[in-house]
Amino acid sequence: MTRKKKEEILEETIPTISEESSELGSIRINHSVVAGIVRLATQSVEGVVNVGGGGVVEGLTDFFSKKESERGVNVSESADGGYDIEVRVVLEFGVDLAKVGVSIQESIRDQILAMTGNHAKIIDVVIDDIRMESSEKEIEDEQWTNKTT
Repeated sequence: MTRKKKEEILEETIPTISEESSELGSIRINHSVVAGIVRLATQSVEGVVNVGGGGVVEGLTDFFSKKESERGVNVSESADGGYDIEVRVVLEFGVDLAKVGVSIQESIRDQILAMTGNHAKIIDVVIDDIRMESSEKEIEDEQWTNKTT
């Protein structure tokens, strides 16, 4: 297989979101990069415990998964050139779910625009679970202390 054919095949298999052109060439942003931006923007919102699945098994699966949709974030291109984003989250017990959801949407919108120059047309936030963040840490600390003594 020639190098040109390999490059064409590779180019077709890499999902890209946007293309920008300049005199020097084109710039394409991979779906996984945008998903990473979404994940970090979501985690920066107060009240978010986890992005993606709720349990330990889901967390390990998410960690080793290569598909972004399996890691709690799904990014696709909208018909009119923006991004369609779905992010699945676990929130802290006691927070105002609607307010945190809106904060997540705003954080994602702002970071996507700042880092890619493109707009997110749709940002769906799916709240999969709520957790008592502090009690989980206390239980883990107690288990750790009991094992070491």
